[in-house]
Amino acid sequence: MAEAKLRIDKWLWQARFFKTRSLAAKQVSGGHVRLNGNRVLKPAQAVAPGDVLTFPQGRIVRVVRVKKLGERRGPAPEAQTLYFDMTEKKDAPPKNPGFEGKGRPTKKDRRALDLSRTKEG
Repeated sequence: MAEAKLRIDKWLWQARFFKTRSLAAKQVSGGHVRLNGNRVLKPAQAVAPGDVLTFPQGRIVRVVRVKKLGERRGPAPEAQTLYFDMTEKKDAPPKNPGFEGKGRPTKKDRRALDLSRTKEG
């Protein structure tokens, strides 16, 4: 019996990495997706369980191993069973150091700030 395979664009869509199948196909045909380390240019390229996919998603590069092929594009918990995420976890991006979470300064604070600026110069 032949090994089960699925188009790479369809699998990426079913696994919920891309919102539409056409977006997934555009990423593949643009040369942004790698299958087992080799660049893929055709959305019809077949993937099978055990294959490793590398592709950009937002500002990070995702590395996933295909665990199984999906039957449909289901809810997110179902989609997460289709792959094993091997992406390196990075620390959260640093927060804005100037913002302390207090909101806009009061009029009193602004006056004090203005006074401190005039005294310096």
